Amino acid sequence: MISREEVVRTAESIAAIQQDDGGVPWPEGHVDAWNHVECLMAMSVAGLDEPVRRGYAWLARHQRPDGSWPSKIVDGVPSESNGETNHAAYLAVGVWHHHLVTGDRRFTEESWPMVKAALDYVAGLQTERGEIVWERDAHGTASTYALLTGCSSIHQGLRCGVLLAEHLGDPQPHWELAADRLAHVLAAHPEAFADKSRYSMDWYYPVLGGAVRGRQAFELLEREWATFVVPGLGIRCVSDQPWVTGAETCELVLALDALGDGERARTLFADMQHLRHDDGSYWTGWQFANRKHFPHERSGYTAAAVVLAADALLGLSPGAGLFRDIVGTAVFDPEVCGCAAVRTEGL
Repeated sequence: MISREEVVRTAESIAAIQQDDGGVPWPEGHVDAWNHVECLMAMSVAGLDEPVRRGYAWLARHQRPDGSWPSKIVDGVPSESNGETNHAAYLAVGVWHHHLVTGDRRFTEESWPMVKAALDYVAGLQTERGEIVWERDAHGTASTYALLTGCSSIHQGLRCGVLLAEHLGDPQPHWELAADRLAHVLAAHPEAFADKSRYSMDWYYPVLGGAVRGRQAFELLEREWATFVVPGLGIRCVSDQPWVTGAETCELVLALDALGDGERARTLFADMQHLRHDDGSYWTGWQFANRKHFPHERSGYTAAAVVLAADALLGLSPGAGLFRDIVGTAVFDPEVCGCAAVRTEGL
């Protein structure tokens, strides 16, 4: 297990790559709202208040009137203008996390209009069945399909939005209904989503995002454990490549911690520490057949996932239980859904 001081160094490695305008970029230079928010959350854990505030100011400047963000921004200019729903939803996770960590009500109140616009954008793209399509394109046309990983993250965003709404005395019952419907689809309707099953994220994200918990969650993780987990190294990004990645490993750590499976969570977290660099940053991944870092980069989002996992395991901040405490409370209506059998156990 790494120390508190090492966690702070990792958060500082994120601050070191933050751009002058407040954006936290991918190694290739673009910023997207989801990874940007995750990096702000990690810096919040370490108490790096100034870069966090600059990061949320960046989000406020780049949010569009419909509540979304361009999917990629380079040097302050959109390079891809579609608006991804999971990007918009993750703002609520970040703001709720910031509230838990700092207790700064003024910041939460100032951020609330941005959160409301973002989650209304998301809820507006929910289908009749309950999944939420992954984007509006650059022309404003809604996609025709949904992504399981994205919807799992959206579920967490909607739940965090409901908590923010309750805290601020501005209830948003349509978000709670959207989250309930989405939780049901994630738990019971795999046919609702495009097939991305070779990616490990599609395996564990329903647990990480809180839609699937209890016995159903343990069964889900057991189903593909041998496919994705490489003992001593971490987990594969994709099932058919000899390549483990730090961010995915730490997200699985968070999912296991949320289930109370601390032993496997701590083991996996220790296993991925071979990706740590001397400056506290983390290599994105390791190609274990060629024995090379791949890609040859150290990414802010990997460092952020490490910090959030360390916080969950060590209890470093008041936000340590963020992923543990977001649990679906799905209320299923068989007449609306048309299910032959409604499965509620474990949610």
